[in-house]
Amino acid sequence: MEDIIRTVNLTKQYGNKVIVDRVSISVKKGEIYGFLGLNGAGKTTTIRALLGMSKPSSGEVYLFGQRWANGNPDLSRRVGYMVEVPYAYPTFTVRENLSLMAKLRGLSVPRAVNEIMEQLNLTQYTDSKARDLSLGNAQKLGLAKALIHKPDVLILDEPTNALDPAGIVEIRELLKALASQQGVTVFISSHILEEISKMASRIGIIHKGVLLEELTTKDFETIRRKQLIIGTKDDRKAQAILTESGYAVHSTSNGFALPDDHAVKHPEHIARLLAHHEVPLTMLNIEEENLEHYFLNVIGAEEEKRIETIVDSL
Repeated sequence: MEDIIRTVNLTKQYGNKVIVDRVSISVKKGEIYGFLGLNGAGKTTTIRALLGMSKPSSGEVYLFGQRWANGNPDLSRRVGYMVEVPYAYPTFTVRENLSLMAKLRGLSVPRAVNEIMEQLNLTQYTDSKARDLSLGNAQKLGLAKALIHKPDVLILDEPTNALDPAGIVEIRELLKALASQQGVTVFISSHILEEISKMASRIGIIHKGVLLEELTTKDFETIRRKQLIIGTKDDRKAQAILTESGYAVHSTSNGFALPDDHAVKHPEHIARLLAHHEVPLTMLNIEEENLEHYFLNVIGAEEEKRIETIVDSL
């Protein structure tokens, strides 16, 4: 399948400071690519390079298989974006802001504006001035401007920032529908990792300008840590029974855990073993590592390696 977005050794530096360091990514048609990193990791710098807003110090950016250089207008017409704070003319109403964007995009103004306002539930704010919108609705207006021309690629920097829980779900379902039903390719950075885990088909982790890892959500399901959490009427006796049966047992705040793969896949065997020894269960639950914990482990391991390298060089 064709790469819709691709970078090859993308590097950006200011003076002697390297912000993005030889980042190579690829995003296929219809994928939602979650780009994860701490503040200052290089997410926004990468996005600005993808959009031609910032010229790479070295390396290449390709969109739709074509090298992106000096703002190719044929390519830019196929891209919608929202980077950092969504900009709007503060004294213009929602309709006026969207009408201006529609005209710039060469669209049929009333129809395009009405469609996007309905799609993002902005109709009730038609005559509200942009400066009077809540942060969440200002964010929605920014998304509406990015989507109004029905782009093939959508590049978003923190699109759910300031949205309430209902608004976050609304945007999540919209992006998933655009990708699955219309084949829109979505590149999205966010610090809300739980939200990314619910929508992204592939994930990239960037730390201090370096792309540490890329994995599909299927990969994540396979490699993320799982354990069986157990509570009983007699934890001491239960732990002794399980230890004698060859299971590794770890204490937790509300019982104990078995990280053993067999225990996770067959909790009924554990229940049957304890019942046989007349130890009543009060809890039996499979706990799975979430994306936030996995992300922190990945960047934590990278920091440990960096410190070891520094120490070895002394």
